[in-house]
Amino acid sequence: MSNPAPAFDLSQYRFFAVVPAAELGSGERLFLEVEGNPIVMFNIAGNFYAIGDVCTHDDGPLGDGELDGYQIICPRHGARFDLRTGKVLTFPAVIDAPAYPVRVTDEMLEIGLPKE
Repeated sequence: MSNPAPAFDLSQYRFFAVVPAAELGSGERLFLEVEGNPIVMFNIAGNFYAIGDVCTHDDGPLGDGELDGYQIICPRHGARFDLRTGKVLTFPAVIDAPAYPVRVTDEMLEIGLPKE
C-alpha cells in the first residue's frame, strides 16, 4: 500500500491547532468541526489525513465508514473515497469530498482550511 503525500499548496491554507498529536493514535479517527466544517481526521500508520465528514452522494456522515487501506467506504450506500485526497473512487458518489492538509507543529495537529 503506497502512501504518496497529497500535493497541497500550503500557502493557500489557514491552519488551526486542533489536538495534541499524541491523542490521535495509529488507526484512530477524530471527528471535529473547524469553522463550521464537519471534518474527520485519521492516523494511518503515523500519517495524518483529513476529509469532510459528509458523503457527497447524499450528505450522510462519511467518517463512520469502514477503512480499506487509504479508502473510506460510506456506511450508507458504499461510495468509496481516497482519504488522502478526497477523490471519489466509486459510485454512487460522483463528486470528490473535500480534503484538508494536516501538519504537526509543536506536537499539535493542525488542519488547514482554504483561504478565502
